[in-house]
Amino acid sequence: MSTTIIGVVSPRSDNSLPDGASMYPDVKFIARGVGVKALTPEGYDGAWDAIVPAAVALAKQGATAILVHGASLTFYRGHEAHEKLLADVRAATGLPAITMSAAMVEGLRHLGVQKIGVCTAYAKEVNDRLREFLAASEFDVLALEGFDIREFGAASKKSDEDIVELADKVRAEAPQAESLLISCGGLRTLEAGRRVEARHGVPVVSSTESAYWAAVRMIGESGRYPGYGRLLESREPAAH
Repeated sequence: MSTTIIGVVSPRSDNSLPDGASMYPDVKFIARGVGVKALTPEGYDGAWDAIVPAAVALAKQGATAILVHGASLTFYRGHEAHEKLLADVRAATGLPAITMSAAMVEGLRHLGVQKIGVCTAYAKEVNDRLREFLAASEFDVLALEGFDIREFGAASKKSDEDIVELADKVRAEAPQAESLLISCGGLRTLEAGRRVEARHGVPVVSSTESAYWAAVRMIGESGRYPGYGRLLESREPAAH
């Protein structure tokens, strides 16, 4: 197997790998934390400024591609700021790069959907910013509900049942949705996403799974992870 290394800019305060990397055991991942303090704009600000330096540090450690982990961290300043951030990471490192927010968009586009229902971990202010980001990415958000979480790390305490219940609520509000999006890299969504997809009969795109799926596709892998929903079952290669 290749010695390809994906560098993960992590929202954590240490350099431990966020959940999800184990989906692709043949790819090596290394992480650098930027220390998100809370799931609020103020909690993201210091971490935002650390993203490009962290990516550069990962490149110096041998990374050959960069994933900026953290959905709300990368969309909260809006679509234009997100696009500039991604361009800055690529320019500073000279490497292919993707953010978790861009990966969610890529996953939804890969599925060919436009009308979506959205489940999140966030409180209203961050939810409003996500709605704007998705609209700027040309998606029609039919319903959006969150867990109202502000504390960093608290999303991981939500159970599969909690996530399924929130998805049920969103689906009830948006029966015409072509897909459901579950946004927040802190939510544990691998099993829950599979359950939601089977329950409601529409594909599910989750932050963590779409991020690693998109990241490995940057380096020429298929991203297939059989048994966990339509996106991860896909055999289609990346367009780029």
